[in-house]
Amino acid sequence: MYIIENKNIFIAALDWGLGHATRCVPLIQKLAKHNNIIIGVTPTTQPVFEEHFPQIKKVIIEPYNICYSKLLPLSLKLALDSTRILKVIKRERQQLASYVKQYKIDVVISDNRFGLWNKYTHNIYITHQLQIKAGVFSKIATMIHRRYMLPFQEIWVPDYEDDYLSLAGELSRNKNKLQVKYIEPLSRLELVTETIEDQIDFLYLLSGPEPLRTQLEEQFLKVANLSTKNIVIVRGTKIPITSSISTNIKYYDMPNSATLSKLICAAQHIICRSGYSTLMDLHHLQKKQITLIPTPHQSEQIYLAKYWASKFGVKTLKNIIEL
Repeated sequence: MYIIENKNIFIAALDWGLGHATRCVPLIQKLAKHNNIIIGVTPTTQPVFEEHFPQIKKVIIEPYNICYSKLLPLSLKLALDSTRILKVIKRERQQLASYVKQYKIDVVISDNRFGLWNKYTHNIYITHQLQIKAGVFSKIATMIHRRYMLPFQEIWVPDYEDDYLSLAGELSRNKNKLQVKYIEPLSRLELVTETIEDQIDFLYLLSGPEPLRTQLEEQFLKVANLSTKNIVIVRGTKIPITSSISTNIKYYDMPNSATLSKLICAAQHIICRSGYSTLMDLHHLQKKQITLIPTPHQSEQIYLAKYWASKFGVKTLKNIIEL
């Protein structure tokens, strides 16, 4: 589906949580077989790329540092932050221009980084959101996103082209006649039969930007401490837990891909956010017993939770207290 050979390729992912970085891992693994790869990293994405590609050249790229609000819809939060984001886009374009010259870059692959294109390279943009869900701002947000995609010669969508198979539903449908290639879902995880736990009744996956990741973790712990089930919590941070934890609960701080694969494969039931990269992982590992708790005020995750409930029969909750 995507064949590139004998090129110098620069690739960087949006540092909005870890999902954009993790879904780039299988892409880089394939492209690195026949190309020279340089990875642009931020403090958020660097640990993911160091784990999988310690030998590949990495350079610093401007972080977007997008944070959620506990109260405001994401679209409004981004609008209020637009001046700073525009400055980030300008700086990343300047950085890329320097790297293109220094490393003789032929191809640039940007996972949702608006400014990561250059007039002297072949530019590829990765996104699963050709249609933006942003409440009453959906149409204008989709138009703005389309404008940012226009400088890219190709748009790669990590989903199935067939509507019946689609994991992202309306989000990934090409209604704007863009130069789209559906490259099928991406996951760095591996389906395994060997597990590291005898039985996991509930696996809580805690991912996404702060402060809502920590807020959900606190809710998870309140519910888990009242349970007698075997519970494992996967944390997207290495900041120590300060709350008391019952003996039936185990937790892992940012486990590597091999460990995470084993934990998910061993779990009877998964409880997590409805971020698209997480959903691609669960699809790849053939998990069916899933409860999704979309991030508050994030229309995309709310849509994906409802879509997966309708299409795949998963359970959805507004918050962990409803369990």
